[in-house]
Amino acid sequence: MDTLTIRRPDDWHLHLRDGDMLRLVAPQSRLFARAIIMPNLVPPVVTGAEAAAYRDRVIAAGFARPLMTLYLTEDTDPADVVAAHRDGIITAVKLYPAGATTNSASGVRDFDKVRPVLAAMEAAGVPLCLHGEVTDRDIDIFDREARFLDRILTPLRAAHPNLKLTLEHVTTTEAVDWVRAHPGVGATITVQHLMANRNDMLAGGMRPHFYCLPILKRDTHQASLRAAATGGEAQFFLGTDSAPHPTHAKESSCCSAGCFTAPHALPLLAHVFEEEGALGLLEAFASLNGPAHYGFTPNDDTITLTRGPLTFPDKIEGYGQSVTLFDPGHPVNWRIAD
Repeated sequence: MDTLTIRRPDDWHLHLRDGDMLRLVAPQSRLFARAIIMPNLVPPVVTGAEAAAYRDRVIAAGFARPLMTLYLTEDTDPADVVAAHRDGIITAVKLYPAGATTNSASGVRDFDKVRPVLAAMEAAGVPLCLHGEVTDRDIDIFDREARFLDRILTPLRAAHPNLKLTLEHVTTTEAVDWVRAHPGVGATITVQHLMANRNDMLAGGMRPHFYCLPILKRDTHQASLRAAATGGEAQFFLGTDSAPHPTHAKESSCCSAGCFTAPHALPLLAHVFEEEGALGLLEAFASLNGPAHYGFTPNDDTITLTRGPLTFPDKIEGYGQSVTLFDPGHPVNWRIAD
């Protein structure tokens, strides 16, 4: 197979930032027809009015079909959430455990305080996207996702069985197994977690552009993610978690967490799927499963990949910003057709 044509993909987890960074990266993300846009700005997007204003800025910057989210806090107004979803302003609400990742300080510390919001969302059919990690300092960073499943997610699912859940950027065998055991729950998987494991990030020296949260795990977990993504299972779909940071913030003594993959995500995925002998299932993962989970129809237009070496710039620059692209460190065998 030298060419592959699939329906245009969507990205069910995308960071576009704001201001000059938004203007730089939004046009770089137009490989995707639609994308769920993360709300962890500074300050975060916490009301329907703020989501509508941010949507307008995203469209003006060059991304035409953003699907907006609200940042769940312990002070979130349930009525505002339900109204924003009813009026088509937001697609989902995002739950960050406080301190779990970039700009998550305003997230949830006491889950009992958001029960009224979750109950209102469950009744109104508003989806919840979760960053699935606990943040206790005494829990090893490589174990935070697994502990979240037991401590937070299983009780939450029992208390709100009809709440539409998406466990974002799963990274472990435990998370894959948990999703499979809970029909109706969706899970996104990132490009970097399919392409790399913690040895790629740490062996022979720390590679800051591989550093993301949740952090890369063992190769055994990577193998579980690859099996889930390339196996045609409808619960798993693409969410790049493409997260641009200024190059100087990544290449620093305390580097920012995130991998910038949006511009070349699809060729990287094609490389993975070919390695797994599953090119014929790439369309399901990238273009079909996500819309089905969120209740959208697949895109009508298509995109074609062709066999050949992928080339991409080391950085994109503009508006006084510089962002380094994720580089897997080896040749990639697919590119977008001209």
